[in-house]
Parts: sequence; structure tokens; C-alpha cells
Amino acid sequence: MTTTNRVMLVDGMALLFRAFYATAMSNYYMINSKGIPTNGVYGMMKHLFTAIETYQPTHVICCWDMGSKTFRNDLFPDYKANRGAPPEELIPQFDLAKEVVEALDIPNVGQVGYEADDCMGTLSQVYSQHSQVFLLTGDQDLLQLLQPNVNVVLLKKGYGNYAEYHEGSFTDEKGITPQQMIDLKALMGDTSDNYPGVKGIGEKTALKLLLKYGSIEGILENIEELTKGQRTKIEDSLDMLHLSRKLAAIHCEADVDCSLEEALFYIDDEKMSAKFNELEFKNWEKNIVRI
Repeated sequence: MTTTNRVMLVDGMALLFRAFYATAMSNYYMINSKGIPTNGVYGMMKHLFTAIETYQPTHVICCWDMGSKTFRNDLFPDYKANRGAPPEELIPQFDLAKEVVEALDIPNVGQVGYEADDCMGTLSQVYSQHSQVFLLTGDQDLLQLLQPNVNVVLLKKGYGNYAEYHEGSFTDEKGITPQQMIDLKALMGDTSDNYPGVKGIGEKTALKLLLKYGSIEGILENIEELTKGQRTKIEDSLDMLHLSRKLAAIHCEADVDCSLEEALFYIDDEKMSAKFNELEFKNWEKNIVRI
């Protein structure tokens, strides 16, 4: 299928956090005359416009987490419980970032109880039927969403540096399919999201098992073939294995919707300038907007 539509789904929190911490490490918060820190939003805009310049999307949508609690916390209360409260300089920038995105006439999308990943997964399945989709993020969890017409663009250090994956390149590099990423994380757990998977099974062993047996079901059906140590670890963690799988899977049926008409990318220069100047963004014509 050929299409002229190029839809970019942006992981808003990933860009905002990355931009904030890039300068917060040196206590540079870009506090304007109103006393509002703007470093995260400024850097987020730089990431956004750099990616737009690189990938030339026809449509752009920004997806957001809507609060810290999701259905995954209902399944496992300790999900992401290892993450501390955001720095006070970042807190006002959450709403500010959405305001700036809105000033660019880019839709903000999110659903309470779900993560941005779930919204991106849901929308990518819809749009990929008739469009080329790019998922802009720093989160490797989204690699499970790779399919025909869906590419994942992972932010690397600095601006304009990406690791771009499509379905084939992922399998060539990792040896497994994107869908098997879910079972990989279920087996090895995820320290960032604070769920354990199977205690004592790391990435190397998990990959080896998936390459041989294909899935968690395949592993369990052939559990007698495993080493005694592997078998014991899995049998002792069966409940957590199945729970971790539910936590790892991106939910692609979130109740979110955004028409391509709403997402058509077109910058109103006057509106954008007014918002950037209101926030006292310095040198934004040179540093942010180059498209």
C-alpha cells in the first residue's frame, strides 16, 4: 500500500522529561520573568521540531499520560512505585507543555487510566491502515507496536539523533518479533516499571527461551526440557509471569480518537510566535523552528 499521509504520534512525557533533565542537571531551568521554569517545554519544542524537520509528517498528534495511576496499578499496586515525585521545577511544565502544543494546533490526546503508550498503540493501529505512522519516543516498550506502516523513532542523546526501527530491522537486530517483546519483558521483568517477571531470569536467558520455544505458552508446554534451575524459577513465579505479561502489553483499545483532519500539521506563525514570546523563549527562531 502506498500513502502520502505521514502521521507522527509523539510521546509527550518522554520528550518533556528528556528535555527537562538535560538542563536540570546543571540547575538551568530557564525561569522567565513570571517565575515559571520553561526549560523542559523549550527543549521539548526543540525535539519536536527537529523530528518534524527530519521525518516531514503531514499529521502530528501528541499523546500524554493522564495522571500517575492507570489500570496497571489496579493489577499490580507496585507498578512504577519506585519512581519519586517529579521535581518542583517540572510540575508547572506539564500543563504548560500541553498549552504550547495546543498553540501549534497539534491535538493533545490522552485517557485517564491509561498511559501515553496505550494511546499511541490504539491510534497507530487505526492510522496504519491508510498511512505511514512514526512513533516518536524514548521508550523501547513501544517497539512491540512495530508492524507494516508503523515505525518507531527512539530519541538518542542530543537533538536529531534517532534509532529508527521498522518491523524487519527490529527482527534482524533482536532475533525476535516485535510481538515477542511482550513475552521477553514478562520473563525478565522491568526494573524501570518496577515489576519483577521471573526472578532469576535475565534478558539473555529469556531471549534464548523465546528463540527456541516462541512464546510463554511454548515454554510452559515444553517446561520439562528446561534446565532444573530454569524450570524451578518459572514454576515458582508462574503467577507473576502471567501478571507481568499483562503489565508489559500495550493496550491498543484505549478510548481515544482523533481524526486526521484534526491532526493535519500546519503552523499558524502568528499564534506560535505569540505563545513562544509570552513564555520568553530566547532565540527560538534559530534554535527551535527551522522548518
